[in-house]
Amino acid sequence: MKKILLIDDDPVFRSTLTRLLSGRGWSVIEAEDGEKGLKLAAEQLPAVVVCDLRMPGCNGFQVIRFIQGHRGGLASTKIIVTTANSYASDRQNALEAGASAVLVKPIIASELFKILDGMAQNEQTESSPEAQPSASSAQKTKIKFWGVRGSLPTPGPSTVHYGGNTSCIEVRADGQIIILDAGTGIRPLGMQLASEFKDKSLELTLLMTHTHWDHIQGFPFFAPAYDPKNVVRVLSYEGARRGLEATLSIQMESPYFPISMQQMPGNITIQELKGLSFKIGNVKVEAAFANHPGVCVGYRLFTSHGSLTYLPDNELFGRLKSQSAGTPVDSVADAQKFARNQDRKLLEFIKASDVTIMDSQYDDVEYARHVGWGHSCAYDSVALAVEAGVKNFFLFHHDPSHSDEKISEMLAKSREVAARLGGQTKVEAAREGFEIELGV
Repeated sequence: MKKILLIDDDPVFRSTLTRLLSGRGWSVIEAEDGEKGLKLAAEQLPAVVVCDLRMPGCNGFQVIRFIQGHRGGLASTKIIVTTANSYASDRQNALEAGASAVLVKPIIASELFKILDGMAQNEQTESSPEAQPSASSAQKTKIKFWGVRGSLPTPGPSTVHYGGNTSCIEVRADGQIIILDAGTGIRPLGMQLASEFKDKSLELTLLMTHTHWDHIQGFPFFAPAYDPKNVVRVLSYEGARRGLEATLSIQMESPYFPISMQQMPGNITIQELKGLSFKIGNVKVEAAFANHPGVCVGYRLFTSHGSLTYLPDNELFGRLKSQSAGTPVDSVADAQKFARNQDRKLLEFIKASDVTIMDSQYDDVEYARHVGWGHSCAYDSVALAVEAGVKNFFLFHHDPSHSDEKISEMLAKSREVAARLGGQTKVEAAREGFEIELGV
């Protein structure tokens, strides 16, 4: 029977909560003040501590800091703070100190039970590496486009076919739900997940390529991150000026947004990656740095039914070096050699991918006006994919000025390029709502 430590100076509250928790199968330990609570926590090593924020002798913040500072036997102990005050600052401070959840008195029993049930499910998932969330099918790998646009959202009658939401891809593979980038497309994805799985807990992994606004701006509107029973793990690399967590937090600070990231009730963990190879469950992931301002990467996911390569923001070197102004004549040959070597590295990264989703923002005329902006000419991206033996290639990161008609024109020309070069690469333009399955 799991232990729960209840620290509160209100005997009526303790008695009522003890009765409710005992009825749910918990072994309840009571303490009437913070000092006794600290002693019992060290002795009993409870799974969960429920403590009031303001108590005589030792307040809730001190309890949190004590447990956070004694991570030996209390390493997995979760903390739920209760308070009679509804100040947003108190809630934020408690969460930042290390509390898993904050409940305002009089607490609603069903809310407490929901949080406890979510903690138990999350603990079971973490302790069982083979466990697979019911959210995914082990029979196939499914890839779905939720946001395909670059730079900024472009709703309107001229973009209804391909869509106007910014970058977001959903991958379900080998028992995992992996989300690639958090542009505005993550909002409808989150709504779909909430509707599909209802009261079931979700464990989601969000892989960020970089922190430019069109790849993070949807995160504050991601519904699963507001549900305490869910676990949302955010992975990426440290940016050029700020860390990952700081960058994600800033866009949610006042006066830009009414709720801070620390106030989001979901179990959100943020991890800055160091190496270029890691695993998400049984999905192997490899990363490669892209040619784009700041720190930006692309990812290749190896699933049991095939591989997906995602490079939403990247400027290929071949055309960049050939059209860059100011290169001395005697350095042109060296620049071209450098460009070939760099593009060859990318070719090896995407080689024989079942699916490659890649920056194709400009046509050849537009690219000449945007040299050095960090995005590629679509026809160069297609040529690289054909040479690499990619099976399915998707034009991606559509320019916000491009209408459905323009994207279709670029798609037609891209297919001409692929046909002229030979090979078997199938070329499409990424479109919101489109799904492709591997392993069928």
